[in-house]
Amino acid sequence: MFRTILLRLLTTTITLFGVAVIVFVVIRVVPGNPIAMMLPPGATDADIARLQALYGLDKSIPQQFVIWLTGVMHGDFGTSISLRQPVLDLVLGRLPATLELSIFALVIAVVIGGFMALTGTRLRGTRVEAGIDVANGMALSVPDFLWGLILILLFGVLVPIFHISGRISPSIDFPFMTNFYVFESVARGRFDIWADLLAHMFMPALALAIPLAAIIGQLLKQSLKETMHLDYVTLSRTKGYGENHVIVKEALPNAVLPTLTLIGVQFTFLIGGTVIIERLFSYEGLGNMAIDAVVNRDLPLIQGIVILFALIFTVVNLVVDMTYAALNPRLRHA
Repeated sequence: MFRTILLRLLTTTITLFGVAVIVFVVIRVVPGNPIAMMLPPGATDADIARLQALYGLDKSIPQQFVIWLTGVMHGDFGTSISLRQPVLDLVLGRLPATLELSIFALVIAVVIGGFMALTGTRLRGTRVEAGIDVANGMALSVPDFLWGLILILLFGVLVPIFHISGRISPSIDFPFMTNFYVFESVARGRFDIWADLLAHMFMPALALAIPLAAIIGQLLKQSLKETMHLDYVTLSRTKGYGENHVIVKEALPNAVLPTLTLIGVQFTFLIGGTVIIERLFSYEGLGNMAIDAVVNRDLPLIQGIVILFALIFTVVNLVVDMTYAALNPRLRHA
């Protein structure tokens, strides 16, 4: 296990380096001058040259990459061109909001998907199962951003129940010590603030969760159907256990393993999907900042955000692989 972890850490380092090279080169060959966007229309060539030298854009791409990589190895990801602040501080400041939104969306997706899978398995062969399959197909055929627009129209305009923008109500003045607002509000016993945060997060999280819930529901239901025909499940029935006990206690523990891997992989895509959803709901997270960085051609900030997304992707995959091996005896003893 220790050797496997070391090998995965090595592949993670290689992956991050490859992502850094590709992103660094691509965003510099794309047309557009970020320095020109910073200066007023009357700026001289000397002003442009001075700023290019300040941000190191007057050097060749290989030289720029070596300088940037050297800084990264010392914890310096550069300075944002548009915001004039350290990139690392900006990214780490917005990351908690995106993580909280993604975790909330994942919880909703697991609850909805698991409920549909268990219900479809319990009522297999009935109209209820057919209805669940139709609902899964509809959820998969509509992208998350369109679900966001539908939710805004239904519960933000027609029946205004939930908040449609922001992360927290402007009227709340609370001295947060960290950027993990949801966890800190619970830890400090401010459940009124916690409820307000969840009310702001619910619709963007639900928009992200609906397609993922359909994927989880389909895979878990199919795994449960295959497991229900195995010998140990049949033996459980012969002992007189009810169908609910057989599904939950006997079939579910083994059927959930493939779904666990799917959830881990989809969670990384869920974080990436927050880019459009955060923009749609004016949510102050990392995805919203990423769009601003692209619009403003903020090269250091784009690099920092992409590297962070790649790091999250590789770390989550590593954790999922290790968890799957721990839960599956065949892989653990292989």
